[in-house]
Amino acid sequence: MEAEYNKRGVKTKLLGFILMVLGVLDSLLTLRGGIPAYEFLFLIFAGACVFAIGAVRGAQQSSSEVNKV
Repeated sequence: MEAEYNKRGVKTKLLGFILMVLGVLDSLLTLRGGIPAYEFLFLIFAGACVFAIGAVRGAQQSSSEVNKV
């Protein structure tokens, strides 16, 4: 048996990771300027949600492949 790479959900997880990193970087830069960065918490939370959706999509494919075998 050859193990196939699970490609489903990879783009979604990557997009979520990028959103989280941008939110963290923006909040750190505004904190350095002395301004509270509450609006960037939404960007971090949205990125975490998108990442979680990608993780669920990737897990659904692998579980459906197990059922086929």
